[in-house]
Amino acid sequence: MSDAVARLGAGAIALAETVGALAMFTTRVARAALRPRLDRFETWRMLYRVGVESLPIVATTALFAGAIAVVQTGANVVKFRAYEVVGWAFGFSVFREIGPLLVGLMFSGRVGANNTAQLSTMQVTEQVDALRALAIDPIEYLVLPRVLSMVLMMTTLAVIGNAFALVGGIATSWAMLGVDPWVFWNSFAEYVTLTDFANGVIKAAAFGLAISLVSCHFGLAVRGGALGVGRAVNSSVVASAISIFVLDYFITWILK
Repeated sequence: MSDAVARLGAGAIALAETVGALAMFTTRVARAALRPRLDRFETWRMLYRVGVESLPIVATTALFAGAIAVVQTGANVVKFRAYEVVGWAFGFSVFREIGPLLVGLMFSGRVGANNTAQLSTMQVTEQVDALRALAIDPIEYLVLPRVLSMVLMMTTLAVIGNAFALVGGIATSWAMLGVDPWVFWNSFAEYVTLTDFANGVIKAAAFGLAISLVSCHFGLAVRGGALGVGRAVNSSVVASAISIFVLDYFITWILK
């Protein structure tokens, strides 16, 4: 019993330390964002790597997300012959929940993990210390471009993903349920509102901000050489996933 209590206490202390360190890091980033001095080349490079290079995997994920949403509702649609609501069921579930959630997790696994690996490698090879020696603030030079790029590109990719999800939903409903594309589209256009779309966009922006802060924090806080890089990447992916689900819960509750 005492060992279990000790492990539980140690876990709680480690969690508190991580949350506190992340809060302090977020404060530093917010302070630097008040007087942003972005490196133009680094910002454009990150926008390309974060956004353009992530488009194929995000488009594929969104396409199948739309198809899965239709498949999940297909049994009830056929059972009750409620073909006129399939577009609404698709739009409500994908635009509000499935789309931003799946895109966020894919974004975290690809972009967040890569970002942590880059920054942690720079940290253990003393490149970050070299920047400080040259009077260059790592937060301004390395972190701010990444935060800005991830927020903008995560939001943009979510919007593009909605379009691909719509294509996947229409194709699947036509092929598997026999729902005419015009029936699907009319149901979608009539019942899915701008609020549903905005809900997903807000979630995507919040997910992008959380992923960027978490990945940058763990990247710059790495210790222990090459083994530390692996631990930092693992911790970053786990923390980003937890952040996504926690934010999804609270944003859904606020915007219900």
